[in-house]
Amino acid sequence: MTTKTPLRSADRLRPLGEALDDAAISRLHIRFWLLAGLGILLDGFDFFIIGVANPLIAKDFTVTAVQKGMLSAAAVVGSVFGAALLGPLGDRIGRSRIFRIDLWLFVVFSILCAVAWDVWSLMIFRCALGIAVGLDYPIAASYLAEILPSKARGRWLVGAFSLQAVGIVLGAATGVVVLQARPQVSSWRIMLGFGMIPALFIIWLRRRVPESPRWLAQNGRENQAREVGRALVGTPVQVTAADRERHAPPAEGVRAFLQPQLFSRQWRRRTVFTAAPWFLMDIATYGVGIFTPTLLASFALSHADATFIADDIASTKGTAVLDVFLVVGFVVAVLLIDRVGRIPLQLTGFAVMAIALCVLASSTQLSGGAKAHLSLVMLGFALFNTFMNLGPNATTFALPAEVFPSEMRAAGHGFAAGCGKLGAALGTFLFPVLLAGIGEAALLYAVAAACALGFLITLVFRVETRGHSLDQLSGAQAGTLAPRVTPP
Repeated sequence: MTTKTPLRSADRLRPLGEALDDAAISRLHIRFWLLAGLGILLDGFDFFIIGVANPLIAKDFTVTAVQKGMLSAAAVVGSVFGAALLGPLGDRIGRSRIFRIDLWLFVVFSILCAVAWDVWSLMIFRCALGIAVGLDYPIAASYLAEILPSKARGRWLVGAFSLQAVGIVLGAATGVVVLQARPQVSSWRIMLGFGMIPALFIIWLRRRVPESPRWLAQNGRENQAREVGRALVGTPVQVTAADRERHAPPAEGVRAFLQPQLFSRQWRRRTVFTAAPWFLMDIATYGVGIFTPTLLASFALSHADATFIADDIASTKGTAVLDVFLVVGFVVAVLLIDRVGRIPLQLTGFAVMAIALCVLASSTQLSGGAKAHLSLVMLGFALFNTFMNLGPNATTFALPAEVFPSEMRAAGHGFAAGCGKLGAALGTFLFPVLLAGIGEAALLYAVAAACALGFLITLVFRVETRGHSLDQLSGAQAGTLAPRVTPP
């Protein structure tokens, strides 16, 4: 009589990557999602509050148009370095360790911004604060992509990025409350310093964030990878050769920060696809978004007999109303991204953003100007805000976290985010200068052209990630997931 040899427990274990991709969303997933995504809320807050504070700062320090542009762009310039150059640290030392560093930088420099003694010191502190904001982007996105299951990855990534809209609403509420409670020019100091309060709360919440199990598996910490993987999946897992596999050689020294492998034949298509649309989108997002109060004031909401502070309050309230459409756009993106895919949303978003900007531009050229066509102005802003967040503002955040392999995910996302922030810096710096130089209509038509170019690049270089596991997207099958631009 023969006896069957019982299966060893390891034979019944699923590979780590496969188990993570097929898992159901659990309470632990949601907890880690919130902890990773909350840093993006601070970006939204800072994004809005500087637009409200700008007119007050300009009045307090008597700044020129060029200085105003430099001040608006300072934090965004810092975020370029934080995302593109420091983002690769997340691939080298881990995701969770960065989570413990970047928000302390935000707290310190929020306080310093509030006590700045002139416009130049404020620019320096804003730039340093931007480094912390930029660093959080690639780390949060990489972490979330590596723990989320494939079927829900898109909507949860976009959901995390949608916390930016929560931060914007928080910024709007802060601006309105501070201006009404203390209608003085120096109130900008309270606005900029307030950011340390949510940052300290997030630091407290993040104190026990575990490391990404995929990163642990690739970096020789297999016991910890199995432990975190089991907690997320709910059953024991094993680390296989596929989980340990690297799809790109590790870079050393200065090359680790410059990341030349992003421009290798294997990955440069994806680098262009993720970085160029984000660059163009942020020119529009930050240029139009930060200066929405300024545009509203010049378009329709200012009054000849009103005080300076009254105009700022009116335009801030108008902007806060329009920011509701930012939330609407994110809600629709969360509902659709895993149903229709990333590429259709990005293409539709760029197209409608271009149309909306043309509507805004044309309203200034009609008889009576924009003040006589307030409904057209509000329609243009509402369409722009909705389809920006329904489309490229959501998808450009999600795609870089999906199309690069784990060992260069933070670097790839960081480079794309850095390019986005470079576009944002150009938008925030050039917008007030060009607004004063060529006027609203010509400027808005130019930004519409940037959105049209984003549509074209997306169409040509597209890589659809919907329904694919991270292993499929970064492994041997990666080349089959997108049409070729050039002949083999």
